[in-house]
Amino acid sequence: MPSSASSAPRLPEAFTPSARRALSRADPTLGALMKRVGAFRMELSPLHSPFAALARSIVFQQLHGKAAATIFERVSVQVGTGRDFTPEALLATPEKALREAGLSANKMAALQDLARKTLEGTVPPLARVRRMSDEALIEHFTQVRGIGQWTVEMLLMFRLGRPDVLPVDDFGVRKGFMLAYGLKEMPKPKALLEYGERWRPWRSVASWYMWRATELSWEPSEG
Repeated sequence: MPSSASSAPRLPEAFTPSARRALSRADPTLGALMKRVGAFRMELSPLHSPFAALARSIVFQQLHGKAAATIFERVSVQVGTGRDFTPEALLATPEKALREAGLSANKMAALQDLARKTLEGTVPPLARVRRMSDEALIEHFTQVRGIGQWTVEMLLMFRLGRPDVLPVDDFGVRKGFMLAYGLKEMPKPKALLEYGERWRPWRSVASWYMWRATELSWEPSEG
């Protein structure tokens, strides 16, 4: 994407029938998968605060959804809910209270690092985030302890609606590709990245369909 993303197309609305036809022409196998799955129905969650969104991602890592949601709710009770969930409030919350809310030592340290880096400007405010490129956001956000590239890619896709994200390390995307393309094993991230060049500028769309491919039934002869 260009250095400024403020005028870039945003999913799901930007994926028009003409864009769908262009992607099908660029990759007939993907076109067949899209036809089998049906309409592109990716749903976005609103992004009101990069700090809060990343904090939630940290809490949810390596936990089942219900357990993680419970812990994040308890943390929010200690720190503040809605607009009151700020980096200043988190840093002012006693560590004992955060631990009692269910945070591990590593996650507490990651949240505190996130708060400090938000105050320092490494994690930009929302208005600036909307103008920054995918690459710049990955570079900024992954400076936070506990935030890896995959976490940022999920935010780019499902919070910001960025159309050209390809999470090559995602298990589901790789498995979906293996199934849809009739491979015997999942592609290596580098190979998937190279193949995905033909999906530009709609790699987020292709990724969504790879996830859907894992939900389909595949006969041994299908490919």
